[in-house]
Amino acid sequence: MPISRDFRTTVKARVERDPAFRAALLTEVVDLFLGGDVQTGKAMLRDYINATIGFAELAERTGTPEKSLMRMVSKSGNPRADNLFAILSALQVATGVQIEVRAAA
Repeated sequence: MPISRDFRTTVKARVERDPAFRAALLTEVVDLFLGGDVQTGKAMLRDYINATIGFAELAERTGTPEKSLMRMVSKSGNPRADNLFAILSALQVATGVQIEVRAAA
């Protein structure tokens, strides 16, 4: 059986070299939250954080302890809206990806 790269390593490498992919991932995270799929949204948000700035830098940018951030986006985590928006705001600044939400009829 051929040796393959770890999925997270592959995602991280693609996020680093492909701004469109980076934007698509963060957009999907927000779409999942808005669509009510919080569990998948948190899982993808964890992957996005790990693939971009990491939890240590996110903690510095948000003023929230690293372990608290990790708990918030864990499987059993339940982040408050203000914390979730602070995370998304910090990620937008750090990664250069700007999320825009539009209402559609």
